[in-house]
Amino acid sequence: MFNKIIIANWKMNPDNREEAEKLASLSDREGVVICPPFVFMETVLKAVKKGKVGAQNCFCEEKGAFTGEVSPLALKNMGCEYVITGHSERRNILQETSENVNRKAKKTMNLGLKTVVCVGEKKECKCDERDYENAEYIKKQLQESLLETSPENLIIAYEPVSAIGSGCPIPTYIAKDRMNFIKKVLIDIYQIKVDDEEDIASVDINIPILYGGSVNKDNASSYLYDAGFDGLLVGGASLNGEHFQKICEKIKK
Repeated sequence: MFNKIIIANWKMNPDNREEAEKLASLSDREGVVICPPFVFMETVLKAVKKGKVGAQNCFCEEKGAFTGEVSPLALKNMGCEYVITGHSERRNILQETSENVNRKAKKTMNLGLKTVVCVGEKKECKCDERDYENAEYIKKQLQESLLETSPENLIIAYEPVSAIGSGCPIPTYIAKDRMNFIKKVLIDIYQIKVDDEEDIASVDINIPILYGGSVNKDNASSYLYDAGFDGLLVGGASLNGEHFQKICEKIKK
């Protein structure tokens, strides 16, 4: 069984090296993975001593004539240990498909990088609805994104799209329901043997499932312990060093 993990996704922030170095130092602790913009990767790698460093994205090939893309092999050789694939912003804004995500995930997992595959409802799903129709949308994302992969080096991040950057996190009971649904899909994809009489919430499939979407210091514990997620994918709140430290303290409890 793995420990709780918190991933800080800085997105396209901050705007200078000095701030990146300061924020990395404030956020550096065991159980934390910092994912900065590529331009600050080397700065953060030097600043982080206790935690780990990840990338927000990468290309599906190790090298070649792919102008503007970033090699997963180069990231690994730099000391990067994690990579995020299929974040909802890339799926919705940049039209990244599950087929694209799958190509990247197969490459990064084969290279030994811990690969965070993000899935979530359609953009129009409301954060206060228990909308089961969208569960099938998540299932399809998982099946297509994980095609011909193994569970080794895999992490799943559940992102209710309506909650990202909205300040409107979904209720814990809905998040827990989604997490258990995702777990069932993963059991089916990887043919994991489970006792039919065992409660799905207590089944350990050895694939971490994280929650991401308007996480803050006040609701972090509820997603980690009431809902039972294995960790958190934190966006905006990770850009405030003191606030993020309070979120990280939750993994000790």
